[in-house]
Amino acid sequence: MENQYIPPKVWVNDTSGANKWANINSPEAGARFEKTLPTGEHSLQLYSLGTPNGQKVTIMLEELLALGVKDAEYDAFLINIGESEQFSSGFVAVNPNSKIPALLDKSGDEEVNVFESASILVHLAEKFGEFLPKSGAARTQTFNWLFWAQGSAPFLGGGFGHFYAYADEKQEYPINRFAMETKRQLDVLDKQLANNTFVSGEEYTIADMAIWPWYGNLVLGNLYSAAEFLQVDSYRHVVRWAKMLELREGVQRGRFVNCSWGESWEQIPERHSASDIDKVLALKPA
Repeated sequence: MENQYIPPKVWVNDTSGANKWANINSPEAGARFEKTLPTGEHSLQLYSLGTPNGQKVTIMLEELLALGVKDAEYDAFLINIGESEQFSSGFVAVNPNSKIPALLDKSGDEEVNVFESASILVHLAEKFGEFLPKSGAARTQTFNWLFWAQGSAPFLGGGFGHFYAYADEKQEYPINRFAMETKRQLDVLDKQLANNTFVSGEEYTIADMAIWPWYGNLVLGNLYSAAEFLQVDSYRHVVRWAKMLELREGVQRGRFVNCSWGESWEQIPERHSASDIDKVLALKPA
């Protein structure tokens, strides 16, 4: 092949391209500039963005509030990854991996920083005693599917999504490679949901909250405009589950927190009280 890429003996980071999403990261970790994170009045301080990984946590928090758990009140500040805000000294102090979401829990005697979306979900579930079975097989199944999501979603997001939607040019091999894996994952999920109301059984858990923002949004046509390409309608059990969860109050309220794009009723860049969501959702067309 005339244009075949031949890897050099030593890899060198090439930042000459114009694709800002390809040039955000670098081989070095750590802060790039000094900036203190803002803080609000609540014990839970969330620093995030309304991507699927960010939606997991805001959906969880809104689900807790819908149950009447008042201590789950939170401040949510937007971290603009396109402007490299995840590399500020303040954010790196909360998450040394410079990825959203990141949470500061100031409710105890000692402030706790929590990063990685699954870790935040477990932290909140155990803190408030909701959406995670206390013991036994149900708890194990919840963890099985929670960690399935953590291992699988990078193939959908960083793999399929990157090459299908964000890469400078469409390349057949990576798109086919990650489309196949995405469809395999959808089939795994579809077979599980064929015999279960929710992902890990008959109980709504943090596993559903972790999986819906990726795979639910995908089959509902809200991710990468790839529904037809991936023939998502064929995964009818996933579609059933995705539509069911979309009707939940916590999902409807949490999915747009820290979102600064889309229609006016989809944009809630910051959240400090329930009214911040109420006034935006009121703009949604009937």
